[in-house]
Amino acid sequence: QLIGDDEHGWTAGGLVFNFEGGCYAKVIDITEEKEPEIFRAIRPGALLENVLLNEQGIPDYSNKKITENTRVSYPIDHIDNCVLPSQGPAPKHVFFLTADAYGILPPLSKLTRAQAAYHFMSGYTAKVAGTEAGITEPKAAFSACFGAPFMPLHPSEYAEMLMSKLAGTDIQVWLVNTGWTGGAYGTGQRISLKNTRRLIQAAMSGELDGAATVTDPYFRLARISECPGVLSEILDPRATWSDKEAYDAGAQRLASLFQANFTKFEEGTAAEIKAAGPRSN
Repeated sequence: QLIGDDEHGWTAGGLVFNFEGGCYAKVIDITEEKEPEIFRAIRPGALLENVLLNEQGIPDYSNKKITENTRVSYPIDHIDNCVLPSQGPAPKHVFFLTADAYGILPPLSKLTRAQAAYHFMSGYTAKVAGTEAGITEPKAAFSACFGAPFMPLHPSEYAEMLMSKLAGTDIQVWLVNTGWTGGAYGTGQRISLKNTRRLIQAAMSGELDGAATVTDPYFRLARISECPGVLSEILDPRATWSDKEAYDAGAQRLASLFQANFTKFEEGTAAEIKAAGPRSN
């Protein structure tokens, strides 16, 4: 069930709550088949942004004349599966989302506590054409704690807060790549929303509690190698590339970007967290 879209709080008593009361989603090329919940949420009370209308006054979601960054804002109660009031108990699973436009990271990986802190501090994603003016090719973007402008303290302090919330619990942290597979942006294709949702559903239902994992040699992530309803080859990013050497080179390059970014956090960060990052050869 949906508590909220973006800004959430996690109290000392374990309550999770939402600050907003609405959702903000991309709608470029949206169809009811691909994203039924969001598509059906676009009704009176919703606000479309950068979306052109056709001659009949109907939104043309495929039109990129203004920008590819077309959006909709809508009240949370436009989603049938929402929770009102927007609050709930402490989570059993925490998912970090990244859109890796280089096609390197696995679709789903289990993180250790230290890895969770490392990737939380890194806040990696990638910018692609259409998300910002002047972006014409993939560009790595690191935003500490997935929200650097809103984090005035050293990122390690927020990482320690996260680890304290996880301590003494069975909460599992996952890294979910919603980006590209089979190659980088422009060569590969976006990981399907259907597969991403299935992976998250399987994790939350407990289907992946004892699932087989394979340790990635570059990022040392325990990637899920089997999931009911998802083809196994999709879960191995290297296997989806026709040019394996190009994948290896890209993986080393991305690992190096992670390492370079983390240098600014090293002072004041626990050794356990610093050691949880990727390797590059």
